Amino acid sequence: MPSTARKKPTSEPAPLLALGAHPDDVEFGCGAVLVQAARAGRQVHVVVCTRGEAASHGTPAGRAREARRAAALLGASFKFLILGRDAGLEARPAAARVLAGLIRRLRPELVLAPTLEGDQHPDHAALGHIARDAARLARFGGLAGLRGAPHAIGQLFHYAVTPDAEPAGGARIVVDVSAPEVVAAWTAAMTAHASQLRTRNYVELQLARARVLGLRAGVEYAQGLYPASAPLVPGLDGLTRAVRRF
Repeated sequence: MPSTARKKPTSEPAPLLALGAHPDDVEFGCGAVLVQAARAGRQVHVVVCTRGEAASHGTPAGRAREARRAAALLGASFKFLILGRDAGLEARPAAARVLAGLIRRLRPELVLAPTLEGDQHPDHAALGHIARDAARLARFGGLAGLRGAPHAIGQLFHYAVTPDAEPAGGARIVVDVSAPEVVAAWTAAMTAHASQLRTRNYVELQLARARVLGLRAGVEYAQGLYPASAPLVPGLDGLTRAVRRF
């Protein structure tokens, strides 16, 4: 007789929200991690918070087309959530509340945002501060005027758009992104931002960063993420090795 036992429903991983101050930030700073997450079955949302209108190359409309194509290559959805003008983002409560509303709508488990370190563009660190505040506001049940059910994310990870934005001596997790198909999709997504490659070969810069970090870890390519709070793990079973060999 056929079995009448019910199969357990397959639980999909909760969404991941990646925030960029400008079109191209997430691709250059954490694109391989996003490709890997999407290919593992996680819904990935890319949200950009200015239109990149202060850039020396490219128009806002052209950059928007590049960003949508790049997100598709990552395996992610794409939208703008304008929190200010390019080169004018400010970590204000009003901006954090707007972003908190988005977090409540998307209900991500993981949020990725730029580090709080200053680099050549002040918008990067500003968005990192906004994201940190928004993640806190999204879970406050008594916050007047913020629509949607409260939502607590699982973890906020910061990523470094540029080498200068890497926190000195800060805690970091290193993600092995060596799979050839992951590197290929990431490279294609970065290359989609053709207008920004007129100044410098940012694709090669980011690949070199990932290659060096990977070599230090004994893998082909790796990207670093900086936890806003130390991750809580259920046990030691999955922690099989460190970046450095002892």
